Amino acid sequence: MSQGLPPEPVPAEDLRTTEVDLGGLVSVLATHLYSTPLVALRELVQNAHDSHTRRLLEDPDGDHRPLIRVRGDAARRTVGIEDTGAGLTEPEIHAYLATVGTGYTRMLRELTGNQELIGAFGLGFLSAFSVADEVVVTTTSHREPGLGHRYRSRGGEQYLVEPVPARPQPGTVVELTLKAEHAHLADEDALRAVLGRYCVLLPIPVFVGDDDEPVNAVEVPWRQHPKGDPHEARMRFATAFGRRFEPLTAFPVNPVEGGTDAIGLLWVQDGGTYGSSDNRDLAVYLRGMLLAEDARDLLPGWAGFIGGVVESSRLTPTASREDLQRDEHYRALRQTLTDAIVDGLYETARLRPATWRRILTRHGQDLLGAALCDERLFTLLADDVPVPTSQGDLTAGALRAAGGGAVHVALGSGGGFEEMLYRAMQVPIARGDRYAVLPFLRRYARLRGCRLVELGSEHGDRAMFRDPERPLPAEEAAWLAGALADPGEQLVPARFDPPGLPLVLVPDREAERKARIEDDRADARIPSAALRLARAFTARTDGEVRARLYLNLSCPAVQDLLAAYRAGHTGSATAAGLLRSLKVIMAAAGPAGTSGSSGGDLTAALSGVGTAVSALTAAVPAGLPDVPDTPGALSEEA
Repeated sequence: MSQGLPPEPVPAEDLRTTEVDLGGLVSVLATHLYSTPLVALRELVQNAHDSHTRRLLEDPDGDHRPLIRVRGDAARRTVGIEDTGAGLTEPEIHAYLATVGTGYTRMLRELTGNQELIGAFGLGFLSAFSVADEVVVTTTSHREPGLGHRYRSRGGEQYLVEPVPARPQPGTVVELTLKAEHAHLADEDALRAVLGRYCVLLPIPVFVGDDDEPVNAVEVPWRQHPKGDPHEARMRFATAFGRRFEPLTAFPVNPVEGGTDAIGLLWVQDGGTYGSSDNRDLAVYLRGMLLAEDARDLLPGWAGFIGGVVESSRLTPTASREDLQRDEHYRALRQTLTDAIVDGLYETARLRPATWRRILTRHGQDLLGAALCDERLFTLLADDVPVPTSQGDLTAGALRAAGGGAVHVALGSGGGFEEMLYRAMQVPIARGDRYAVLPFLRRYARLRGCRLVELGSEHGDRAMFRDPERPLPAEEAAWLAGALADPGEQLVPARFDPPGLPLVLVPDREAERKARIEDDRADARIPSAALRLARAFTARTDGEVRARLYLNLSCPAVQDLLAAYRAGHTGSATAAGLLRSLKVIMAAAGPAGTSGSSGGDLTAALSGVGTAVSALTAAVPAGLPDVPDTPGALSEEA
């Protein structure tokens, strides 16, 4: 057959009929279409809801008092779902209960355009066989109120329909005799918990057992417009609906013309999150019935602290009705939810400052990342969101003020000499190894036009450690390097504040990264493709210099040491050993693994302090000059 031409006709005698194993089809659909047996309850309650909607459409002036009642009998292992809806005639039982893929609801919606009807695929009743050994349906149609019919089936493949006395009023009871593994569904407390969530937005009251109060007797703020403060009504709903965390504040989701019809509520959860933590919690209802319990992908990835509920009539469910098709309505809702979160945070910052401070304290780390993902959020958060520093959480503005107009950030994990330097300077240092801190501060520095000092980078180190007024002679530099530096450390004469701090050891972050990447254990924790790229990058670093030992030539103690060395003073080697011990002890005081030193021996350093003290306080042998008592005396003698 040439391309583009219609297929050639096939003789009728050559056509064959596809064989269908109905039992196998029912098993696949009933057992594997739904992810949880609880969905069967949702589908049957949804059918009851649609039966009421159908009755109102077909008999709008009739005496109709809609309700749905679900009963559980643990002893008999049964669950019954009763409604006062339209009921079924015998032909309708054959047409709609016993025909897979055919649903009266879908047909009625297509005929009337009514958007309150929920069903779509004609598969909902089939879900009963995923949890029940036997299903019995007793029904009386509002069209034939004097007749009753009973449908009975085990497994769904074969069924029996027989006449029974009419029900006292039109409607249907579906009774499930549960499989042994699903016997827990007959517990009425369990039914209240499940249906209270599935049916919270249904307009028809749903009762469990003999309860007088429906499980969905919850004030829905975007429907009922309660009196009083709208925010308080939103908080009541969020508190009642939220499963894991207390809501800190709540804000509305409203329809967008030309975008989405979705409406509902979002709230900030009082649940700790950090960087990659994802506590997004969004439930989506389609025409009042829970469709997606965990629709977190509709929320932006940075919103790990947001919970919410939305409902829509335009979203398209999958066949299992447990997920949503990713169509244009889905994408429009994603954008609407992102905008609602941003607008809600702005409203909270403006109208509820105490709540806003609590949100910043609770979710500061997540908000740092969020600010980088949305320009509007960065504008809101730039001066408010807390940044982790060596002096606790501070805003970027406070960091800038404390740093004399500059923001200081450590590229490593803090501790050791870097932190010692900043403590001595009384300048807080932001922890650049924490989630989103470094890119946030870089963007803040550009926004505010301030200087960002990245300690541990070549540029940042140059800003902190100034060149000496005149270089040290090579002999003196070599002696100091031998006396003070360990293998892998490079001595760098410099000037820095405060002058009382004689030396600072700063790790080479590129060398640290190279060591981590080239570690044999990296193969187990880093994907191979990423590892190859990382090793290609770090190959440019020789890794020989693992840390730089900045010697403060502005420090009086260092000046005295050099003066003693130049004068040939016998105590110069001892004094240098004391400084070397001080370096190791200061490094050991930092968090484990953060000092960046090349592995100084703390025990030897402590012993060296004792040796130096003994040497400096020993009696002076006859014929030798006295050791000066004060540091300044060395300089004067020199």
